Amino acid sequence: MSDIRIVIVDDHFVVREGLKGILAGQPDLVVVGEAEDGAEGVAQVKALLPDVVLMDLRMPGMDGVTAIQTLRSENVPVNILVLTTYDSDVDIVQAIEAGATGYLLKDAPRQELFRGIRAASRGESVLAPAVAARLMTRMRAPAEEQLSAREIEVLQLVKEGNSNKEIGRNLHISTATVKTHLIHIYGKLGVSDRTSAVTVALERGILRLGKK
Repeated sequence: MSDIRIVIVDDHFVVREGLKGILAGQPDLVVVGEAEDGAEGVAQVKALLPDVVLMDLRMPGMDGVTAIQTLRSENVPVNILVLTTYDSDVDIVQAIEAGATGYLLKDAPRQELFRGIRAASRGESVLAPAVAARLMTRMRAPAEEQLSAREIEVLQLVKEGNSNKEIGRNLHISTATVKTHLIHIYGKLGVSDRTSAVTVALERGILRLGKK
């Protein structure tokens, strides 16, 4: 069995060291590089061309989703396995739409992590059970109840206290378009105002707690 070369991208030194220690016990899994943010991760991947990247999502500077988008836009031949503590719809949807090969949670059992890395190295989709369940629930929901990725982005910014004007500036859309998105969000969630929309979205796990 040939070695599977891995780059770890995570802003926490302890996490990187822990992963290296865990993976060291597997003869076919070899960590060839590491990075503490997305920009450094992109540079490491382009220089080392590993088989798999273990990508955290929330990091200072360039985050994981942006790093994934960058690698995909530049056609870097690598399989990207998200490894994070976050399993909200907005995290999952953004990562998968950006081009992640798979999505695992940091509390995954070691054997699940090993299997996930090996599967990702073959280009196979890998999803943590909790993530797969969320996606199935999302797919089975009536179309009128599903929020689009853009609507989730708008609602996340609402939760963080941004005005319509600020949301428009952040997403490079007009204030009128923001209002249209909000109308659609209210209809899909069965609410009539911003606060209720955020509350319902948090209850359903559509939004994540805290800021990006």
